[in-house]
Amino acid sequence: MGLLEHSSVVSDMRIALKLSYIGTRYSGFQVQPDVATVEGVIFDALVESGLIKSPGSARYQSAGRTDRGVHATGQVIAFDTDKPDLAVPRVINSKLPDDVWSWAHAVVGDDFDPRRDAISRVYRYILWGTYDVSSMRSATKVLSGTHDFLNFLTQDGGRSTKRTIQRIDLRVSGNFTILDVIASSFAWHMVRKIATALTMIGSGVRDKDWLEQMLNPAEFEEGLEPAPAHGLILRDVTYENIEWVEDRYAMKRAAENLREHLSWHSVMSEVLKEMQTTMLK
Repeated sequence: MGLLEHSSVVSDMRIALKLSYIGTRYSGFQVQPDVATVEGVIFDALVESGLIKSPGSARYQSAGRTDRGVHATGQVIAFDTDKPDLAVPRVINSKLPDDVWSWAHAVVGDDFDPRRDAISRVYRYILWGTYDVSSMRSATKVLSGTHDFLNFLTQDGGRSTKRTIQRIDLRVSGNFTILDVIASSFAWHMVRKIATALTMIGSGVRDKDWLEQMLNPAEFEEGLEPAPAHGLILRDVTYENIEWVEDRYAMKRAAENLREHLSWHSVMSEVLKEMQTTMLK
């Protein structure tokens, strides 16, 4: 009998990553030709790390897209790889710019889809200024629940305009009013238009009756400008039965980089105040 030659075949594993990014210099999350995107640098990092050959062959998927200038602390992606031991944040981060980083990973099922399997998404919008917080809190109760949010979104194809907001939390921190909006899914510009509406109510420009009308688009229609993108953060996307492994080293390095960004922006804030004071003399 001849000898049988056995070849060891390494099966692909599906890996999920939690990502953070400062969206300021990117034309959104989703990859686009000829412009810098968050997904573009992620693809480059995964290929350069030898984790995937291409997004298509690795069945790459993301939890969703964010617009130009929007930030994230809890975006989620998933892909197949035959090198799961290298699919950890500190390895991938070595190929990423310092305004995009991964900080946790998980081994997930072969059929895991980070968009369809999400049970909730948490967005935070940070408003600068002083508002009537009591009126805004009252308004958040009107928005909570299942409604037709046609007046609070930018239509994207023929998708349904009905959504269910699980909760809106509002708090004041110094000169900032912070909104956390939680839902299973959001429509395009929905959080930013909700922020605009709440700002209008908190400023006394509109009232709760107007908000109730806005939730009845069959009878009342009014366009809203989305609040500026730079105030929006995708804070988290949650799932059932996923055990995330946090990379403490990656998180520490990210915190050090963020400290440098914070120092620069804090100084610039004082510089701009000084310049404004001079102009108002």
